[in-house]
Amino acid sequence: MSKQREPVRFLVFSASLRAGSLNTTLAKLAASVIEQHGGSVDLTGMSALDSPAYSQDAQTRDGFPPGAAELRRRLDANDGFVIASPEYNGSMPGLLKNLIDWVSRFRPQPFNGKHALLLSASPSMAGGNRGLWALRVPLEHLGSRVYPDMFSLAQAHQAFDPQGKIANPQLADRLDQTIAGFMDLAEAAKHYPCAKAAWIEFLGERPDSPIDRVDRPAQS
Repeated sequence: MSKQREPVRFLVFSASLRAGSLNTTLAKLAASVIEQHGGSVDLTGMSALDSPAYSQDAQTRDGFPPGAAELRRRLDANDGFVIASPEYNGSMPGLLKNLIDWVSRFRPQPFNGKHALLLSASPSMAGGNRGLWALRVPLEHLGSRVYPDMFSLAQAHQAFDPQGKIANPQLADRLDQTIAGFMDLAEAAKHYPCAKAAWIEFLGERPDSPIDRVDRPAQS
């Protein structure tokens, strides 16, 4: 039974286009867990967000592609986002990095200040974890508050039961606890701003609020 929460809404999507993707299965499971814990879910697929290769010339000539505009709209409409991402050659998929590059060009920059949770599923013993560490870099650079705990499901090709749930009770419980902790943080940031501490992070230049992390206590 979920605890009573203040309203919190999360975008959830898989960074895979493959039919039958393990990460799409994990994204759907994460969406279900969020709802069980009293959150609202905006579940979508990478096919609705995929965009052509970024080019400043293309942006100047044609504007933003529909996939990038759709992700911006969904980021603006939600309090946080969850990505289930496969690992390609020890890093994130190129289509995901390309999408991040497109969306980072909007002003105001929509990743800034958004809470993020990163998940992965892979047949490998590492579960795609190296790809998540690579994914943290651009998201944190853009000001997303990426949750410290990440969840990587190893040997995922045999980890799910026929209902799309994780068969191992300990792993299922860890996913549940990770998502619940992430939701607690996003809820507190949205509804209890007096709990925020002042902190500023920037590298070598004066911070620019649309792109750098600048957070100050609420004024009473």
